[in-house]
Amino acid sequence: MRMIDIIEKKRDKHPLTQEELGFFIEGYTAGRIPDYQVSSLLMAIYLNGMTDEEAAFLTKAILDSGETLDLSAIEGIKVDKHSTGGVGDKTTLVLAPLVASAGVKFAKLSGRGLGHTGGTIDKLESFPGFNVSLTNDAFVAQVNQINVAVAGQTAKLAPADKLLYALRDVTGTVPSIPLIASSIMSKKLASGADVIVLDVKIGQGAFMKTIEEARALSRLMVSIGESFGRKVTAFITNMDEPLGFAVGNKLEVLEAMQTLQGQGPKDLTDLCVELGSYLVYHAGLSASLKEARDQLLENIQSLKAYDLFKTMIEAQQGTIPKRETFVQAEHVVAVKAERDGYVEKIDALAIGLAAMKLGAGRATKDDVIDHNVGVVLNKKVGDVVGEQEPLAFVYANKDDIGEILRDIQTAFSLSADAVPKATLIEEVIEH
Repeated sequence: MRMIDIIEKKRDKHPLTQEELGFFIEGYTAGRIPDYQVSSLLMAIYLNGMTDEEAAFLTKAILDSGETLDLSAIEGIKVDKHSTGGVGDKTTLVLAPLVASAGVKFAKLSGRGLGHTGGTIDKLESFPGFNVSLTNDAFVAQVNQINVAVAGQTAKLAPADKLLYALRDVTGTVPSIPLIASSIMSKKLASGADVIVLDVKIGQGAFMKTIEEARALSRLMVSIGESFGRKVTAFITNMDEPLGFAVGNKLEVLEAMQTLQGQGPKDLTDLCVELGSYLVYHAGLSASLKEARDQLLENIQSLKAYDLFKTMIEAQQGTIPKRETFVQAEHVVAVKAERDGYVEKIDALAIGLAAMKLGAGRATKDDVIDHNVGVVLNKKVGDVVGEQEPLAFVYANKDDIGEILRDIQTAFSLSADAVPKATLIEEVIEH
């Protein structure tokens, strides 16, 4: 078998076999196939697409390039969640202890973030001493003991994906539905879960800009999951405005804690309860989605979910500082409305980039995150606002933020007429 033959076959719009895709991934991971040939194949895939079967074959080849997490020692059904990312997305911080409080085994490996703010692991490291590097035995033991663990990804899981993504990033082939789907699903399948929910974001602050793109990606990921015997549900959710109010690591952690105490934003609460209800139901721990929703809402009100969050932090050697001293920024500056009106739009991407410029995120993998900085919205789409009323508050540890303040100001579009609240969940896709 030769790589040139595989490239020409895909160039001519013919489907590739499991053996051909396995040969390509194994050879590239081993260093026998050069970047220029892989780049050529990636572009052929980008231009000509893949069948669902091909995408499943590619996923398996990437999955087989490294180790898989053995969760067989965890009792019961294991669940996991993946989000395609967005501004203010602190869902895992709420969802993990919430579903675990209903008896579900939530075993999650998360990553660090490039972009607006840190990833889930960066946010959890807001807690002094929090250990993200659990051994497999410690990870399994913790899930068996308290139903939940969130740890950092290991480079040994699906290493081919990291190699491919680095090449896609510099060859213009990132926005390919089958390549995105195989990347996401290879890591989810390697993590060992039986039931998975996918939160596919659309809108200005998301990678997917249209409902059609999000629908195609969701449908393919669900299909791949089903071909591996997993129960996968995809939610297409709105990211035209940030999720919740807080954008920034400690600020988002604080908001997640407030949500688990029944004091969080409605959109974040609603999303986590809805995602969680599907996990609880498909794990077989409720008779219906409604029963699962009711249980999760009760666990928020009773503080059972919040207590489990604290237990998880402590189990991984973290400490929870007092709320009033948790976020320590030198400056807190209000961005005020220049006129009366209703909030018509909030440019989520502009808010996210502003947070990154403050130091809340990474432009490169070597950047150091400032956990204390970010943006907290004071208004959401549909809210009424008066002249000189705060639209948002900026938490900063540097003095020269005039341009950032202006960016946030222009991120808000006001209307003289009343504006409806944004729709959060656009569609739910199952097999």
